[in-house]
Amino acid sequence: MDVLVDRCAGLDVHKDTVMAAVRRPAANGAGREQEVRQYRTFTAALRELRGWLVAEQVTQVAMEATGSYWKPVWHVLEAEPGYELLLCNAQHVKNLPGRKTDVSDAAWLAQLLECGLLRGSFVPTPVMARLRDLTRYSKKLIEERARETQRVQRVLEDAGIKLDSVVSDVLGKAARQMIEALIAGERDPHRLAELALTRMRPKIPELRLALEGGFSDHHALLLRTLLHHIDHLSAAIARLDAQVEAEAAPFSAAIDLLCTIPGIGPRTAWVIVAEIGADMTRFPTAAHLASWAGLCPGNHESAGKRRSGRARKGDAALRTALVEAAWAATRTRNTYLGAQYQRFRRRFGSKGEAKAIFAVAHTMLVIVWHVLAQQRPYTDLGVDYFTQRTDTEAHARRLARQIEKLGYTVTYQPSAA
Repeated sequence: MDVLVDRCAGLDVHKDTVMAAVRRPAANGAGREQEVRQYRTFTAALRELRGWLVAEQVTQVAMEATGSYWKPVWHVLEAEPGYELLLCNAQHVKNLPGRKTDVSDAAWLAQLLECGLLRGSFVPTPVMARLRDLTRYSKKLIEERARETQRVQRVLEDAGIKLDSVVSDVLGKAARQMIEALIAGERDPHRLAELALTRMRPKIPELRLALEGGFSDHHALLLRTLLHHIDHLSAAIARLDAQVEAEAAPFSAAIDLLCTIPGIGPRTAWVIVAEIGADMTRFPTAAHLASWAGLCPGNHESAGKRRSGRARKGDAALRTALVEAAWAATRTRNTYLGAQYQRFRRRFGSKGEAKAIFAVAHTMLVIVWHVLAQQRPYTDLGVDYFTQRTDTEAHARRLARQIEKLGYTVTYQPSAA
């Protein structure tokens, strides 16, 4: 193949070492030569690597996205101008079978790079990287708090306290007071039920039955520990949210635009700007963004047969956030997304709910791309969008045939205007 990059380098990054291969014109002017060096991943050693690349007049440097090990190497190398850094998807740069060593991996990267066969992955800006760390960790804490809440319910169930059979939230204000009273030693179900507030007051007779059980000191110890941990997690989530809000200030206009989409609130908008930013020029079309995020059907065809439509692996944090937003959007009334979900449910059948939600999430990501690319609020197409596009006569005939199959005679005519 033709050499397109005269001086380039490939880096095989590991936790403790970096294998660097530099390819350049041969000293005698005939052909190409390469030099391979190994460096530690300490910052001082990475600065030596950077100095060597500069001395070799390298113009492009490629490395694989290996876990989180590439990040310190990237941060040190990007501090020096004069060469272009490419972060490559490991699936795109697999070495030849049977030639798997650190040296051959680095050399293979360099050879692909010099022939112009590599393309860089999307690398977030420093602000986006901080937002990603905050939103992803906040998500983990929220999930952990949900697990702890489920453990509270299991402890109450073990004690015969059927509180979750009467109230919707066992950690709501009144329910929390009842649990605290149980921990403090109160066992009288009548007194416990009197702690009910506002709309829970009519349920007092049922609460008296639910709050009678075999609650012991063992259960009190478990609940006290669980509630303490839940409070700690809630405080940590609140601190993270405050920091996210401060870090997301440069994206405030984009967040406001995203919140105009049904199903997307501030927290989901934070995740979106953390994962893809507000500049859509890095994604030429909405289809590129959907493919990058892993929110579109897969394409695996061989010999004229489609083998699989499974979606590719993409940005898990973005995909999870949009699937959750899709669930919220399907519960909205008189919206295009709600109508689209019902349409997909009819198409995929009763067992295709997950497919329908995934398809709505894909639609929402397409909407996100257009909203951010055009810098305009979302305009809903309306709940009757699909009805207006349908041939009403053909639809009526189709429904009539279905009714006739049930043994009825159908006569229909247009209604008076």
